[in-house]
Amino acid sequence: MRAVAQLGQALNVSIIDIPIPTIQNATDVIVRINASAICGSDLHNYHIPSRSPDQPYLYGHEAIGYVTEVGDAVQFLSVGDYVIIPDNIDNGHYTLEPDTYSVPLGFGGVQSGEAGPLGGLQTEYARVPFADNSLIPVPVNETTTFETLLDNLFLSDIYSTAWSGVSFSGFTAGDTVAVFGAGPVGLLAAYSAILRGASRVYSVDYVQDRLDLAASIGAIPINYRESDAVSQILAREPGGVRRSVEAVGFEAESVNGTVDSSITLHAMVNVTARGGGMGVVGLFNSTLTDFGFGAAYEKSISVYGGIVLPLQIVSELLPLIASGQAHPNFIISSVIDIEEAPEYYARFSRREESMVVIRL
Repeated sequence: MRAVAQLGQALNVSIIDIPIPTIQNATDVIVRINASAICGSDLHNYHIPSRSPDQPYLYGHEAIGYVTEVGDAVQFLSVGDYVIIPDNIDNGHYTLEPDTYSVPLGFGGVQSGEAGPLGGLQTEYARVPFADNSLIPVPVNETTTFETLLDNLFLSDIYSTAWSGVSFSGFTAGDTVAVFGAGPVGLLAAYSAILRGASRVYSVDYVQDRLDLAASIGAIPINYRESDAVSQILAREPGGVRRSVEAVGFEAESVNGTVDSSITLHAMVNVTARGGGMGVVGLFNSTLTDFGFGAAYEKSISVYGGIVLPLQIVSELLPLIASGQAHPNFIISSVIDIEEAPEYYARFSRREESMVVIRL
């Protein structure tokens, strides 16, 4: 089968042949993937040399499809069932500790079996361990369209992440919200806040097409390269916004285009009202040593964030999509064939696309 991979050269992906997966354990299922997506976090590995020709980095961690084969111990899934494959799955073991992100339980990466990350999901088939507890069934009927499936696709990662970012901020209906970043997660965070009853939502970015898309759903676009984002928002909200969401991560850029991992977090501290809250779902790591904690402390701002586990949040979102209240597929700019992935990775990296879906 075909798969999107990097072979050790930054800014260059390849479409390679890899074996179709098979059942390895009784709790496994095999899923035929209908659609996968190029996520903003895929670009983190795209921008650096990842793996090698002998040990390819296999892209993709969000997908939707249908079950083609089930292991003997699978009880609640059948061949033909449509399912969402979340980016992080159940580990099959009870623990007293809280569930948190763990690399061996995530899709995307080197294909090295249970000792390491699972294979990527930008491919035709996937093996899903502990399937009963890991896969999210999708209600389908004779009226279900491919566009409906795409709404559900984003529950696998970015919509769950965006929704959680708003929740992490301590949001309640009527709050004002500033979302930093208008990529896929940022756009869906703004959409989530509006859907949940925000009084005003500001979308901060510099890519005009993405800001236009934010405006189309009712957000107030803020282009930080035209003038300081904090000043623009405070001119409209003198006391600051009640909530802010970070949806960029460590590759955030300053006005002149240089990477400054702390710039969005500093801006959030400055623009968030006293006693407000910040939700952080952009990807950061331990190299970030300061984000203005002293100022956040003085303003009694609560800060919460981390990698989201869709299995913990999807019960809130699936009914919204099933009832027609939520349509997150508005962020899609292109639906492509897998062989076009190299070109569209480059376009997405250059901010020429808001969201790219691979149809399989």
